[in-house]
Amino acid sequence: MKQIIPQVYPYFTKDEEKEVLDTLRNAWVTEGPKAKSFISEMLKITGSKYGVLAPNGTLALYMSLMVLGIGPGDEIIVPDFTMIASSNAVYLTGATPIFVDVKIDDLNIDTDKIEKVITKKTKAIMPVHIYGAACDIDIIQKIAKKNKLFIVEDACQGHGLFYKNKHVGTIGDLGCFSFFADKAFTTGGEGGMVVTNDKRLYEKLLYFRNQGRLTSGSFIHPQIGYNFRMTDLQCAVGLAQIKKFDKILKKRLENHSLYEKYLVNLKNVEIIKPLSYSSFTPFRFNIFVQNLPGLTEFLQEKGIQTREMFYPLHKQPCYKMYKYNDQNFPNSIYAYKNGLSLPVYYELKKGQIKYICDAIKKFYAQAR
Repeated sequence: MKQIIPQVYPYFTKDEEKEVLDTLRNAWVTEGPKAKSFISEMLKITGSKYGVLAPNGTLALYMSLMVLGIGPGDEIIVPDFTMIASSNAVYLTGATPIFVDVKIDDLNIDTDKIEKVITKKTKAIMPVHIYGAACDIDIIQKIAKKNKLFIVEDACQGHGLFYKNKHVGTIGDLGCFSFFADKAFTTGGEGGMVVTNDKRLYEKLLYFRNQGRLTSGSFIHPQIGYNFRMTDLQCAVGLAQIKKFDKILKKRLENHSLYEKYLVNLKNVEIIKPLSYSSFTPFRFNIFVQNLPGLTEFLQEKGIQTREMFYPLHKQPCYKMYKYNDQNFPNSIYAYKNGLSLPVYYELKKGQIKYICDAIKKFYAQAR
């Protein structure tokens, strides 16, 4: 029987069971005490002053844009290489996402190309800290200040990630996190959060996410708002997860190092790593490879689930209303055609990593 190694496998123990059972036994399953505790833990990790929960990372981004007053006629700069959730959050506001290519070395937005697309309609930059590596946010801040633009950081893959000595998501006006099942820690499958150091924006978020009121028991609504809350059941899982985050991160880093050890000097593989100003919270083990289609098929036959990299946003069929030239996006196109992501989750065993690496070596040895 073929070995099956999945791409995603959340790390759950009796800790999560205990927290969830505690919630059920107290009959408080809507947003309540567990949510308050989870927010507190997130603020400790990030060092941010304020935070509110969201149903997922996409809506965290949407909420952030909305409280900044983004809407139809506005333009938001987004890297071409990222999960489509980033640009869909822009589209949901009625604004237009404007795509910029990424750097080939770490796949974060190419800061040298940002100012070339700024127009009178540009209102914000949405840098994405991709694959657990921070983008050069200092330069983005300078560009934003010069052009009077907001910064909404997409830190959905940036749990415990630092740019120099600052946690990502806390440097711009607003920062967004996701707790989806494949993140470093999860709130049970879905979940998100917005953090900020701006009290005014925090208060606007409180109204916007809770039907335009501050207290759920009140039926007087001073503002227009919606339901972007989470449940205490989700936050119970998140609490158990966040308390062992250091343990999870350590294992992910060890797994990443094992891949590097086993694949060192393999000329068909180029390992993608963060740059000097960034710490690292591995989202996957990311590599550029030769003959990606052939390798992917070979690994699947060996029971190894793989994940190709993001399809460039400017080429997405759903964005055919936007007109772009492929020549302006060589790196995001290259990453899609040659990029491969392999699992690094906590439950992954050393023998499984060796099995994956041996399979990669075998594929290229046969190709000679």
